[in-house]
Amino acid sequence: MESYELAKTCAKALSDKKAQDIILLNVGEQTIVCSYFVIASGKSTTQVKALGEAVEEKLKKELGLTPVRTEGFREGRWGVLDFGDVVVHVFHEESRLFYYLERLWDSGKNIERFEEGKE
Repeated sequence: MESYELAKTCAKALSDKKAQDIILLNVGEQTIVCSYFVIASGKSTTQVKALGEAVEEKLKKELGLTPVRTEGFREGRWGVLDFGDVVVHVFHEESRLFYYLERLWDSGKNIERFEEGKE
């Protein structure tokens, strides 16, 4: 599966669980670590955990993929799922404002907002 399609599948799983402000950030020209970040917010620590679980379950069920690494979901402030070419960041909304990853990686043309029905 192409990296972009994988990123959209992750975004769809997040959207299905009511994540907020979901973006796909193409970082392929800025780093060799991955091609896409998918970034989303949850309103509570419980929702952040549920969002991470939803992405993990959808990719395992539909694509047979499991993350190479998972970090941070226990606390529910900022969790990361590493699927190799796509890294999913799920933030509690307060933590997202503090870290503001989009600002660090935005080149002006590499951000796509995910909107349900436009995938």
